[in-house]
Amino acid sequence: MRIATWNINSVTARLDRLVEWLETAQPDVVALQELKCTTDAFPLMPIQAAGYEAVAHGNGRWNGVAILSRVGLEDVTLDLTDQPPFDDVVETRAIGATCGGVRVWSLYVPNGREPSHPHYSYKLEWFKALESTARAEMAADPNLPYALIGDFNVAPEDSDVWDISLFADSTHVTPAERAALADLRATGLSDVMPRALKGEPYTFWDYRNGAFHRGWGMRIDLVYANEAFASRVSDAFVDREARKGKGASDHAPVVVDLTD
Repeated sequence: MRIATWNINSVTARLDRLVEWLETAQPDVVALQELKCTTDAFPLMPIQAAGYEAVAHGNGRWNGVAILSRVGLEDVTLDLTDQPPFDDVVETRAIGATCGGVRVWSLYVPNGREPSHPHYSYKLEWFKALESTARAEMAADPNLPYALIGDFNVAPEDSDVWDISLFADSTHVTPAERAALADLRATGLSDVMPRALKGEPYTFWDYRNGAFHRGWGMRIDLVYANEAFASRVSDAFVDREARKGKGASDHAPVVVDLTD
């Protein structure tokens, strides 16, 4: 089974790229983030024509998530348990489904903006809701392969940023954000990519200053999984080709292959 996650940075703007990538990469399950469209506006028909069922959760703001699957789509869950709001809105940042016997969540963790901003506190609260949701679901069925995948907006280690010295006063690398990731792993999850990843680990490159071509990237798109999932990982890679060319997302897909 091939499972992927991709912050698409507008599914309508990059629909042709998405459909082409589905045809060439042949993933069985895809988690999308940053749809930038409402649920009703999600381009379901072209994705179905490519052979995928799909479920989307979007409110048209700077978020929105979806799961595409050609191995079944069951037990769909919108939002985390007790997911906190921001500015009185519960943002569309989490959707879960069981696909081919694997439980997958597509996650778009809040950015945080800057440590002094209310969005940063919201980000940490959001992580607590994610931890609680994951803990409860895994306890309910410990043997079910389970993965949280998506744009976590946190670089787990200094090596996951092209130059850590430039991020001294920025989000994505603060101790509190990394502690939230550590608490999440402590529920029984591991970062599966270092086990099998080949090549450059970065998954995001800013559009500005030629960052992609200069290698100025970050690894913030992650796959956190329980042992039933992680033990089946045979390969993992960042599809840099999908980041190239005009009109690309600023993120590349992360792809994980599982043995049967």
